[in-house]
Amino acid sequence: MSERSSSSLVQILCLFRYRLRPILIEAMNHWQENGKFKGWLALDKNAAAGQMEWGGFEPKPWEKTDIDIKITHCGMCGSDMHVLRSEWGPTSYPLVVGHEIVGIAERVGTDVHHIRVGDRVGVGAQSDACLCRKPPAVAQDWSSCEACVTGHENRCPRASMSYNGVFHSAAADGAKTMGGYASYHRCPSHFVFKIPNAISSEHAAPLMCAGATVYSALGRVRTDPTGGMGQHLRGLRVGVIGVGGLGHLAIQFARAMGAEHLMAISRKVDKLGDVLELGAHSYIATDGEDVGTQENDLDLIISTIAADGTITKHLRLLKPGGRYIVLGMQDAVLFDGKVLVVKEIGIMGSLIASPSEVRNMLQFAAEHCIKPWVEVRQMSQANSALEDMEAGKARYRYVLCNNT
Repeated sequence: MSERSSSSLVQILCLFRYRLRPILIEAMNHWQENGKFKGWLALDKNAAAGQMEWGGFEPKPWEKTDIDIKITHCGMCGSDMHVLRSEWGPTSYPLVVGHEIVGIAERVGTDVHHIRVGDRVGVGAQSDACLCRKPPAVAQDWSSCEACVTGHENRCPRASMSYNGVFHSAAADGAKTMGGYASYHRCPSHFVFKIPNAISSEHAAPLMCAGATVYSALGRVRTDPTGGMGQHLRGLRVGVIGVGGLGHLAIQFARAMGAEHLMAISRKVDKLGDVLELGAHSYIATDGEDVGTQENDLDLIISTIAADGTITKHLRLLKPGGRYIVLGMQDAVLFDGKVLVVKEIGIMGSLIASPSEVRNMLQFAAEHCIKPWVEVRQMSQANSALEDMEAGKARYRYVLCNNT
């Protein structure tokens, strides 16, 4: 071989080693990593009728602050159905729903310090916020977001839900958020939480959204600022409207927080046994009982229902100065203004929970043995589970499970 040929060969080998090989390795890693992301895709509104299709999807670009979760369980929330139907603003199809995600951290970014590979972790309804980062658009200024600075990331104007949203980092470049009816989930570590050993994965899943949401709402009323959460509602008479995915957990959390009396309110008489077993002291079935007989009885009402309509009859249940907290995403809430003013009632909303509240909720649930009532269904049965959830058969949460 001539000296010139030898030199050319060396140059080619160097080109492959230092330029082409890294590109090929990166391409192979990209194919291997992203090939594992598969889920139940909603292509249009028909998905809500049990017509989701299993297929691959593109996760957000990998960043050093991200975590890849191999999903073992995902709770089925009523929000999933609303988004599948494009009822809460336009849905960006195709998408994967599911925001009660539990699984194993399989890949952890180098800038992540609170989660390790192999940890059992969960993700709830939120997967991103501005977090006071440098925004993709130079004209914007996110450096002083009051919500993120004060630890209320769920109130961030740029908060992104775990599906039907977008990621905000410059590297993510507006990539879509995809939920947990899937094999894997990738999101920023800021919204990933370690699951306490005392909580099973099937019970942890509904806690990530339903549990966190009611825990945050109940935390807005406090009778003893010096006491722990176990005395949070001490001496208060609390009502919970709706005995479903959120309501059945609100009863358990309120009882554990020291409520003096717990009244559950729902439509059907047949839930009485469940309500008492969950820890309530009394029950009103609105289909067959006059709510007016219980006027001026409660200090606090948590409403978990999403149905539109008048709430005046429920406001009458409150004592003067009582509070009514709305969790359900209703289009129209109607009430008699005279009742509101004369009784000096406060009405407020509460949106999911901040990351710090999610961590505290998980610890509280572990310490007080709070367990969602679940029925485990295989991930392969997601479409039929959707149909059963729509038919009202869940008591009180379906949880999808991946066979691993």
